[in-house]
Amino acid sequence: MTTPPPGPDELSKLRVRVAALSRKRDDAEARLTGLLTALLPLDDLLADTAARSEELGRSEADPTGRLAAAVQQQTDAAHRMLRAELARHDVRPMDLTGKTPDPVEARVTGVEPHPTAPEGTVLRETVTGFRHGTDCLRRADVVLAVPGPAPTPEPVPAPQPVPVPATEPAAHDGPPKAGPTRERRNQPRRTSRARRRQPLPRKPSKRRR
Repeated sequence: MTTPPPGPDELSKLRVRVAALSRKRDDAEARLTGLLTALLPLDDLLADTAARSEELGRSEADPTGRLAAAVQQQTDAAHRMLRAELARHDVRPMDLTGKTPDPVEARVTGVEPHPTAPEGTVLRETVTGFRHGTDCLRRADVVLAVPGPAPTPEPVPAPQPVPVPATEPAAHDGPPKAGPTRERRNQPRRTSRARRRQPLPRKPSKRRR
């Protein structure tokens, strides 16, 4: 027993349903792409914070270094969690270092001499690129290698002590004035306690006539 073909009304209803499902799928993909794209600056921020904290944490004897080392550990953990969540949605970094960049996936922002890297290959990424599946989710900003000696790193200036300004006298203050001198007056000498205990000498009595 054969099933009769659907009528014109059923075909039109089926087309409407397929079109509605297609629109929902496109909307869901657009929202997911927007969400994943919005998370990429957070990935940049965590990577930059981890790099800065690593530089400060090299001297763990200093309290600031110990604090920076702890911040770097927490930042690395948060960065790994974010990368794992992005990978769960099939979003992964391009990792173009050492490769010839594709203009669709990379934007060249500069060149830098290097003695061993092949000319025209990516020396480093200044902004990490990401793929969503096989599609480019965000282009990478890259620096290409050109022949030549590597540039010498600039020396980091040592911190200079902050000069403490000398305390200046107020405008109305003049040279220190000497206080009023007091003349020492000749004061009677006090009788010692031992002499006060001695009996007073008697005055000679006048003879009666």
